[in-house]
Amino acid sequence: MPHEFDKDFWERHWREGRAGDAGSMGGAPPNPYLAREISGLTPGTALDAGCGGGAEAIWLASHGWHVTAADISSEVLAHAGERAATSGAAERLRWVEADLSDWNPGGRFDLVMTHYAHPAMPQLEFYDRVAGWVAPGGTLLIVGHLRTTGSTGHGHHPPAEASATPAAITARLDGMEWEIVTAEEHLRTLTGQGGRAVPLHDVVVRAVRRR
Repeated sequence: MPHEFDKDFWERHWREGRAGDAGSMGGAPPNPYLAREISGLTPGTALDAGCGGGAEAIWLASHGWHVTAADISSEVLAHAGERAATSGAAERLRWVEADLSDWNPGGRFDLVMTHYAHPAMPQLEFYDRVAGWVAPGGTLLIVGHLRTTGSTGHGHHPPAEASATPAAITARLDGMEWEIVTAEEHLRTLTGQGGRAVPLHDVVVRAVRRR
């Protein structure tokens, strides 16, 4: 049965204590693609769409970015705010409780990123939506679950409706408007509870909006 990925789902997801699971954005370090893809950019304004526990948003703020971090879950935003308070970069972070299916940030950003976010709308349409928030000359970074066979649940085995492929994402970015910099698939291994190895299939897309 497909997930609805609505507010109730995400509040329950974080309330059940998954913030400590491997690969979860609640207690984990920022994903490795962020530094690789963003380190060469001049810090400016950024939006983290579906920020979860805030690891990526805090990393950006710690590197000089002014970050708006939005998520539908009040549970996880409270956790993220506590984590940011000890980061030394809290003054460059703004936390926003918002349903990304209909929320509008009211402006554009030098960087818009999303990491494994699944709102209550089709996944590719969500990527279309966040791409519209990138300023001319700005960067879009999408890190998501790669669509693979046998995906049936959330977490390390996401359902098909929460997954995508690099080709499916880049096909929606008009070549007259976007320069595709990265479109890759990756398999990395995390350490789960009890020391078990957990494979994570990722899709990484970075694109620059042409001026």
